[in-house]
Amino acid sequence: MPHGTLEVLLVSAKGLDNNDFLADMDPYVILTVRTQDKKSTIVSGQGSEPEWNGTFSFNVSDDVDELRLKIMDKDSFSSDDFVGETTVPLEAVFIEGNLPPTPYNVVNQEKEYHGEIKVGLTFTPEVDIVTHQSEAHCSFAPLFGRQPWFWRLRRWLGELWWKERIIT
Repeated sequence: MPHGTLEVLLVSAKGLDNNDFLADMDPYVILTVRTQDKKSTIVSGQGSEPEWNGTFSFNVSDDVDELRLKIMDKDSFSSDDFVGETTVPLEAVFIEGNLPPTPYNVVNQEKEYHGEIKVGLTFTPEVDIVTHQSEAHCSFAPLFGRQPWFWRLRRWLGELWWKERIIT
């Protein structure tokens, strides 16, 4: 499985089911990658067409295969309301490295369609940089690095070859 950093651009949502009867809802998103949770800003008064334009980073390691987006409605005097959720598979971004903002269907608890949310994804793989302290660790070291006779022989044969070419 890939190791690296997953960057999520949370753009917007549209067509969300408004749970507030007297006012526009104040949505926010809980983004989850395995055990890591991030919370977006609350966009007050934007109702069923919120725009976040926020970026979130996650460290990705073994067995990560999806991003879960849970949309909530912030309530002041009661517990926050569940609006809907979606799951984004990450296999494509691991292969491509970058997926432009794309709409994903949002479903409620009964798995019924309740709008869409638009997110973009970027994956930056972790690169292991190996530095060698000496030639002894280099793959060519057994042939060249610790055997100066090889270079002397090569130089001598090269000189001999050139002398042969000049004489004949």
